Amino acid sequence: MKFSAQEEYGLRCLLRIAKDTSGEGLTIPQISQAEGLTQANVAKLLRILRMGGYIDSSRGAYGGYKLTKPAEDIIIGDVLAQLGGKLFETSFCSDFTGKVTICTHTIDCSIKSLWNSVQHAVDGVLQKTTLKDLIAVKEFA
Repeated sequence: MKFSAQEEYGLRCLLRIAKDTSGEGLTIPQISQAEGLTQANVAKLLRILRMGGYIDSSRGAYGGYKLTKPAEDIIIGDVLAQLGGKLFETSFCSDFTGKVTICTHTIDCSIKSLWNSVQHAVDGVLQKTTLKDLIAVKEFA
């Protein structure tokens, strides 16, 4: 079980934008260079974040990407859901039935119970964490 590259890189791009203090916003080339990602990938991720209402873009010589609301109002769980979804979706069991049409454990499934518990714990952390919380973390790189 792991988060996808899209979720990791999208969150990194959003965090980079949130940390910008210039007031002008950041461009795709700036974010691409700072995060070590291709411009095409950054453009794709920023489109998803813009469609989710987390960032906005402005054109022109002083254009760039900025947050649409304060970092303390952006919930990390919501951002990750926009970028890719949950670790455990309810459709998981129907997607992994094996050779049969319906999973042989649909009535009493301890594995589904485990994944639900893990998802609940992860959601609890992610819904309490804001973008501002991530900005406040000291970087050691």
